[in-house]
Amino acid sequence: MHSDSLRFAQATTAHDIDQGRRQSLINCWIDVSNAGGAAGFPFPPIDERDAAPALETILESLAARTSRLLMALDDDELVGWLNIRRDTYGLIAHWGTLHHVQTHTSRRGQGIGSALVKEAHRIAREDMALEQLHLAARAGEGLETFYESLGWEEIGRWPGALRFGSGDDRDEVLMLVDL
Repeated sequence: MHSDSLRFAQATTAHDIDQGRRQSLINCWIDVSNAGGAAGFPFPPIDERDAAPALETILESLAARTSRLLMALDDDELVGWLNIRRDTYGLIAHWGTLHHVQTHTSRRGQGIGSALVKEAHRIAREDMALEQLHLAARAGEGLETFYESLGWEEIGRWPGALRFGSGDDRDEVLMLVDL
């Protein structure tokens, strides 16, 4: 991938995503999840019957102030995506959360995930007027190192919060970045 071919697109309403793009988002989510990615489906394999309704729930919640879908595109090919959300309740409206951060498995190791998260930082700060972003990551996947390389810090853990099977409990790692 040439870095000059990578661009970003945002969706702030479900109408911003046509059927072809919906299918690309679903296919990416299936691919990432079935490869063991920590993208919201902990028990692969999944298929379209799992991913399509979950994506529709995200798309239905999109709104410029509270929830955006950020997509990384190489030319017009979807190569990664994530969701930025915030709550409008006054005490916590100054921070948001990242969800479903993923890069298509065929495009890993090309800097797409880093570029996607950095663009999410910019959007959260400049377009959504957020001061912080939070996320929860699955321990044991190397995600802490990835996010730390982008300025995030681990602020705590929920020990053994995620049960993947008998004898396979993992911490949920809580992370924060100031924008």
